[in-house]
Amino acid sequence: MKRIKNIFTSIALSGLLVLGACTDLEETVYSGLTDETIDVTDPEIVGYMMGEAYAHFRFLYWGWNGYFDVMEECSDTYMTPKRIGHGWGDLYINMHKHSWNANQGHLYGLWNEAYIGIGYANKALDVLPETGSDQAGMRFLRALNYTILLDAFRNVPLETTQELEPGYLPQQASAQTIFDFCETELQAIKEDLGTEKIHGYPNRYAASMALAKLYLNYNTYFGTSDNSYYSKAVAEIDEVMEGGYSLAPNYTDNFKADISTSPEVIFAIPLDSKNAAHNYLVNKCLVGAGAAAYGYSGSPWNGSCAVPQFIESYQDGDNRLAYTWTGGVQRAATKDAAGNYIPQSGDPIAFDRDDWVGDGILNYSLAVHSIDNPGAYFQEGYRYVKSEIVPEDKGTYGNDVAYFRLADAMFIKAECLLRLGQDEQTAADLISEVRARSFETANAAVRTVADLKGASVYDYGHREFTGEGVNNWDGEISTVEGGSDIELGGLLDDLAWEFVGEHHRRQDLIRFKLTDGRNVFNGKSWFCKDATTETHWDYFPIPQHALDANISLVQNEGYTTAN
Repeated sequence: MKRIKNIFTSIALSGLLVLGACTDLEETVYSGLTDETIDVTDPEIVGYMMGEAYAHFRFLYWGWNGYFDVMEECSDTYMTPKRIGHGWGDLYINMHKHSWNANQGHLYGLWNEAYIGIGYANKALDVLPETGSDQAGMRFLRALNYTILLDAFRNVPLETTQELEPGYLPQQASAQTIFDFCETELQAIKEDLGTEKIHGYPNRYAASMALAKLYLNYNTYFGTSDNSYYSKAVAEIDEVMEGGYSLAPNYTDNFKADISTSPEVIFAIPLDSKNAAHNYLVNKCLVGAGAAAYGYSGSPWNGSCAVPQFIESYQDGDNRLAYTWTGGVQRAATKDAAGNYIPQSGDPIAFDRDDWVGDGILNYSLAVHSIDNPGAYFQEGYRYVKSEIVPEDKGTYGNDVAYFRLADAMFIKAECLLRLGQDEQTAADLISEVRARSFETANAAVRTVADLKGASVYDYGHREFTGEGVNNWDGEISTVEGGSDIELGGLLDDLAWEFVGEHHRRQDLIRFKLTDGRNVFNGKSWFCKDATTETHWDYFPIPQHALDANISLVQNEGYTTAN
């Protein structure tokens, strides 16, 4: 079983032991639980607070409209269109079109869960010893939350203790202050984190990965062109690559429900379908009838799908397309002699809603009409299936998250070397090594320096079909932009093919530039999202609910008080 089950069991048992020890039936009434009414130094209480810090990082990532959605819904790979006659739309359309404001629902959970997790970590750190693995783990989680807040909002309150005066209001710190804090903390805790590999817990290599990500994106955060941070990122990655990790034999090994045995995973968020169920992708992506293709007994909601232009960008022979997306005719799962489900192995699944050719079967089309005008019909769009769909009632709800993995480290090093103009063949070799497991032939997997530094093959431009009716894509509205003006465009493509759906794409699109100086995130159109010269979309507004609760907070530049 996953280690998370043991964590939750121990917390639950400790609570039962406390309750079971009560034989005095005299009642003591408290107006509330405070530091004066409980012993916050009790090891069981401290353990509970530490467990909550970890739990709320899970909530941050996989709570409704969580970090997965924040990083993917605004990208050029994945979207949730208005489903004609079925709902969806609203805030997901804003994410796709880059038209969000301070009331965007995705921001509420991100801000809240980050600060709840930070609060629990601070509470534990207020009483933990100043050395040792427990305090190092809490400082790691706190710093990791702050790297996310920095990336999303830039200027945010920096809180390092819960020992506060009544009436205290957090004050915003500058982005540079947040960056410096994260860097200092992550460097300081490496020794205490140690090198042991325990599923769901950080070690020094996880700290190095968090640092490398900070350094990789430094110039994005501060509008600079300081190459020294790429060198710092390489130094951290070199440490990781000496840590005994290796690429998993199969690409899909990193997206199984249980990834605790993958040699590639550096830091994971462990989930469990009974004790910590979160990942709802199976329901958000599939048509209801499509559950039968995987032996899943739930009732999917038919929401998200691929941006068609992204599907068209995959290279011939790249197995990651089939590993990540399902399209075309859907077939029911069957069972082998041992009773194991074999996905997509049986007869076509019956389905007559928005029937493309009158065959009465479920057949996901590549093309999608639009994000909202008129939207997408039931069967439109390839569906995301990269996260293993476990048969019967589990689906994806207990699937672990590979938050950092070795392939990511290798890509970071390759990108930094290319940006530095150093050891460029080493960079190409690293990318080729990662790709090798996903192609049938070694030659097809090889990427040259010229490939990585060359044009993107993504067919950028506005693509929207206004023709009404099923399977009628007449009246296309389009702008032709392509990807020839993207610096390191080939590498940007490879990042998408390898890491789609892994909280990567928003950050990557912001980091990669066009020859005119704009970044891809703002400067390119895709599907129903248009290019812009505005730069405040690189970060989000401070959520309105946070502004309403704290008069000391100031809204980020480019955003006004939400309507």
